[in-house]
Amino acid sequence: MASSLQICALLLALTGFTILLVTTMSNRWKISDTTAVLVPAERISEGLWMECTVTEFGSTQCKKFLYMLSSDIHIQACRALIIASILLGFIAAVLSLLGLKCTNIGISDEDGKMKFAVTGGFLFILGGLSSMVAVSWYAAMITAQFFDPLYAGTKYELGDALYLGWAGSILYMLGGIFLTCSCKGKKKMEYSASKYRYSAGQPALQQQIYTKNSETVASAKEYV
Repeated sequence: MASSLQICALLLALTGFTILLVTTMSNRWKISDTTAVLVPAERISEGLWMECTVTEFGSTQCKKFLYMLSSDIHIQACRALIIASILLGFIAAVLSLLGLKCTNIGISDEDGKMKFAVTGGFLFILGGLSSMVAVSWYAAMITAQFFDPLYAGTKYELGDALYLGWAGSILYMLGGIFLTCSCKGKKKMEYSASKYRYSAGQPALQQQIYTKNSETVASAKEYV
């Protein structure tokens, strides 16, 4: 049962990890407001790394940001957070594979496997929180600029990639939580089993001592 729960948790976390990879490379973190675009037939979308324009003929033209450090501070922070999330997810996936009960890679000690699995689950949770902060911060800045009447730049709406990022972050964290809880549940079951064996062996020991004492008293009466 614990092994099946670990596998499901790992698959859930890896699904979130894959979605976040797609989100990171997507160019639709924000899309231009159709009511504010000078040319209605064109739509402008931006991601963390490049800007794309869709013309009325359906062709898409993308160009990378020339100077990464010239971007806004919140965009640079979101890049750092999303990259940290991906790195944490990669390390967590490796540790979780080593810590699965059904795998024989690396170590075979049960306690060592449990430590690897718990560490992998914790890193999945941390990576999910990092990506959640990045996506939410980016969305908050778009919303603030959109509703600010004094903002003179181009106003954008929330893009499809942000919704994917939220979904991937949730799956990320859920997989890490389930992976950690599966190991803790296994540890509690082993502790309860050992406690039951100890309590079951206690009456037998008392009965044996009582029997020996009875035999000693009976032998003393016969001697008298």
